[in-house]
Amino acid sequence: MGDLHYRIVEHMGGWAYKLGDSFSETFDSREDAYDAARRVAAEQHQPGDDVQVFYQDAAGRWVTEMVKGTDRPDADVVAD
Repeated sequence: MGDLHYRIVEHMGGWAYKLGDSFSETFDSREDAYDAARRVAAEQHQPGDDVQVFYQDAAGRWVTEMVKGTDRPDADVVAD
């Protein structure tokens, strides 16, 4: 599993954390968004159950994979 880097950005009149092209909910302050992103990043390190995942790749094909619950990403919050 790869690395995940959450970024804090202005969004819809407030602040949000962003991963790739996905935004979180909007927070009133940059600090609140940062705190939420740190909690989410920490949760990424928690092991879970082995599961089967389905996703659509960049070419539009559906892919099925088994993911081990111990295969966790290295997640952090990047301060810009």
